[in-house]
Amino acid sequence: MPDMKLFAGNATPELAQKVAKRLFIELGDAVVGRFSDGEISVQINENVRGSDVFIIQSTCAPTNDNLMELIVMVDALRRASAGRITAVIPYFGYARQDRRVRSARVPITAKVVADFLSSVGVDRVLTVDLHAEQIQGFFDVPVDNVFGSPVLLDDMKEREFEDVVVVSPDIGGVVRARAIAKLLNDTDLAIIDKRRPQANVSQVMHIIGDVAGRDCIIVDDMIDTGGTLCKAAEALKEHGAKRVFAYATHPVLSGAAAENLRNSVIDEVIVTDSIPLSDELRALDNIKVLTLADMLAETIRRISNEESISAMFQH
Repeated sequence: MPDMKLFAGNATPELAQKVAKRLFIELGDAVVGRFSDGEISVQINENVRGSDVFIIQSTCAPTNDNLMELIVMVDALRRASAGRITAVIPYFGYARQDRRVRSARVPITAKVVADFLSSVGVDRVLTVDLHAEQIQGFFDVPVDNVFGSPVLLDDMKEREFEDVVVVSPDIGGVVRARAIAKLLNDTDLAIIDKRRPQANVSQVMHIIGDVAGRDCIIVDDMIDTGGTLCKAAEALKEHGAKRVFAYATHPVLSGAAAENLRNSVIDEVIVTDSIPLSDELRALDNIKVLTLADMLAETIRRISNEESISAMFQH
C-alpha cells in the first residue's frame, strides 16, 4: 500500500491539523507562501515519490488565492512524482455558476475550475455538499461529494427537540430538508416561498406549513450574506414559531453577514468548519461551529484503502 501523506494550504489550517490528528499522521512539510510580487510560492520539503497524497484546501475567500495555492501545490507534488493526488476541497468555490441561463452571456465557472484542476494533474476530488451535484460531471476524474448532513444531524439529535419542524429556505432545498426531516423521526416539513429580485437580495413571501408554537430548523448547504436567512427567521417568528435554528454546511458569511446575524431573531446558527470564521463572526454568541474533521479523516482513510465511501452514509 502506498504511503499516505497529507498536505494543506493556507485556507483551512485548523481543519487540516484536526484531520491529520485523527489519521495519526503529521501534516506534510510544505511551505506555501508568496513571492514579493504576490505570486504563490510552494516548496515541498519531503519525499513524496509514489505516495498517496491528499491536499486539504477549501477554495473560499480569498477564493482566487486559495484556488491558485491548490493548483500550484498539485503541480509541485506531481513534478515530485507523487503516486496519486487527491484534492480535498471541503468548500468548492465558484460552484454557484454551474450553468448558463438561456441567452445570457455568462461563464460556467464550476466547469472552468474543474478543467483547471484536471489539467494540473489532480487524480481525484473529495468535497462536501456541492452547491449543485451535477458539478461532479464537469470533472474527468472521480469526484466524491460527501454529505455534511450527518455532522449537522448529530447536533440536532443531541438537542432533543420535542415539537420540531424542518424548514426549507426555498423550493430548491426541499429534497435536502425532506431528507433531514425523515432522519429526525420523520418530522413535519415547511417551505419558505420567496422571490429573489437580484443576486444576494431576497424577499420572503409566505410560509407553507404549520410552524406556530414549534421549534423550526432551517437547513441549507450554505449561508452567504445571511440576508435571506434572517428574513426567513423573521417570517417564521411572525407565523408563531417558538424558536428558530439554522443549520448549514458552509459558512460563506460574506458582506454584511456579521451585522445581519447580530441583529437577527435567529436563536442559533450552526455551521461547520469547511470555511474558517472571521474574528468578528467568532465573537457572535449565536454561532456554533461543528467540525468536519472526523468525517473527512474517515473518508480519506477509505479512499486510501480502496474502501467504500457510500457505506458511511447508509442509514
